[in-house]
Order: sequence, then structure tokens, then C-alpha cells
Amino acid sequence: MLQFLAFRAARAFVTVLICVSAVFIALRLAGDPADIMLSIDTPPDVRSYYRELWGLDRPLIEQYLRYLAAVARGDFGLSFGDDRPAFEAVREALPKTVLLGGSALLLALLIGLPLGVLAALRHNSAIDRLAMASAVFGYAIPIFFLGILLILLFALKLRVLPSAGSETAWHLVLPVVTLALPLAGRLARFARTSTLEVLGKPFIRAARGRGVMPLAVILRHALPNAAVPLLMFLGIEIGGILAGSAVVETIFAWPGIGRLLVDSVSTRDLAVVQAVILTVTVIMVAANLLVDILHILIDPRLGGFARGSGRPA
Repeated sequence: MLQFLAFRAARAFVTVLICVSAVFIALRLAGDPADIMLSIDTPPDVRSYYRELWGLDRPLIEQYLRYLAAVARGDFGLSFGDDRPAFEAVREALPKTVLLGGSALLLALLIGLPLGVLAALRHNSAIDRLAMASAVFGYAIPIFFLGILLILLFALKLRVLPSAGSETAWHLVLPVVTLALPLAGRLARFARTSTLEVLGKPFIRAARGRGVMPLAVILRHALPNAAVPLLMFLGIEIGGILAGSAVVETIFAWPGIGRLLVDSVSTRDLAVVQAVILTVTVIMVAANLLVDILHILIDPRLGGFARGSGRPA
């Protein structure tokens, strides 16, 4: 099991390095940030001064190596816009995104899991078809369109909820619902499929044959086994939540790292963009690594297989 975890940890490190490197190179190949940060009539000597100050006058490979060395020391550079540490801006915005994403995930679980399990238990019934139709509608509607619809209905038409900002708990309602409904739809379909697969297993039929109560069969045998693939699904969906938060935070003016990333990209604030990407990548990789560890704790047999070879390590 230790070999398995060491391999996954090494793979996580390589994944973070590849993502950060790709973003670093792409941002610099896209153009000179000085052209956006400085006005057209900026004197050449002033432009040269700032390019030297920001390290943009050095060769690309030197910039890259200096950046990796700085990150290893915990230095993420200074924001081109206000000259403060780039990670300070990320640290201020991250709690808002965690609050938004965590609330959306909780709401999606409360809606999607019961809906999917109910659909599986009433397979091919009217309840099943209605539940899956609702799930398809939830994850098929574009997230930006859903957010605009909710603003038009609850903020402009009914005037019961605020449409932007983060001052009160009521400001959280529309962004959370917008982010949670598509995830709940995907979760309901996955939960239904996973539960149906488990309900067809021989041990479920054996439990029923022994006279175990139907509710006990579901709670003690079916749902715990159906939860194993759901863990992997939730680990993957962390990335979807972070990606969706950029859209939702922009629509509702929610001050999280998604909105910070959009604003930083528009102004080509490379240091902040790189700090946001690094933070998001680490969160996604850490979430998937945590899922791997939970899988091993739930099913220790997984620890005996390495690198997907199917052979015991």
C-alpha cells in the first residue's frame, strides 16, 4: 500500500509541475504584459524599467527556472497591478470560493444522492423517468444561462434575493443554487447507475434470500458498496466546481478566486494568474489523492495494485 501511495503522490507532483509549466509558458508566449499594463505613450526607458523590474527582459528559460526556484521558496512574485504579493490576493479570495464550492457540493449531495437512489429503487417506473428527466435538465442547461435566469426571476422579478455581492448570507443563495443544480443532475445519474449495478450483485440477492429486511439490504449492503465509485466521481467533480465557480463568481460579482482569475487574465497580471492556477491545481490534485486514500481505506485490496497493471505490488 505504501508503494501505491508513493506512486500516486509522485504522479500528483508531476501533474502540478506540468500544469504550472504549461500556464507559465502559454502566458508569456501570448504577448508582452507590459503592452497591456502600460499605456501606448509610455516612454521607452520607462517601459524598459518595468520590463526589467518584472523580469520580462530575461530569456524565457531563465524566467521559468527563476520562477520555479521562487515557488520552491514560497515566493509567488508580486502583482503587476498593485505591487503586493500575488499569493496575498489568492489568500483573500480563496475562503469565498471554498464557502461557495463547499455549500454547492453539500446542496448537490442533498439533492442528487436521494434522487439517484430513489430512481434506482424504482427502476423503470414513472418516478425513475421523472427523476432522470429532472437530472438531465439540471446538468444540460448552461451554467451561465441558469445564473442569468435565476437573477431575472428572483432578483429582478420577485425581488427576494440580491443579485450580486457577498455582504450577507442571502447573497450566497443564488450562486450556490446556480453551481449546485448541474452537479446535482450529474450526481443523480451517477448514483442511479452505481446503485443499480450494486443491486444486481449476487450478495444482494443472497441477503434478500436470507430474509434480511429490504431497508437493511439497502442501508447496510447496497449503499456502502455504491459509495465507492461515488467517491471517485466526487473527486473528479472538484475540478468541475472550481471551473464553474469562475463563471458563477463573475455573474454574481462574488469575490472568489474564479473572479480573481478572470480579472487577472484580462489585465495580464501574470504573477496573480500563476498563483491562482497553482492553487487550483494543488486543490484538484490533493482532492484526487485524498479520494485514492479513501478508496484504499474502504477497500484495502486496491493498495495491492500499482500503476493500473492489475498485478499485486
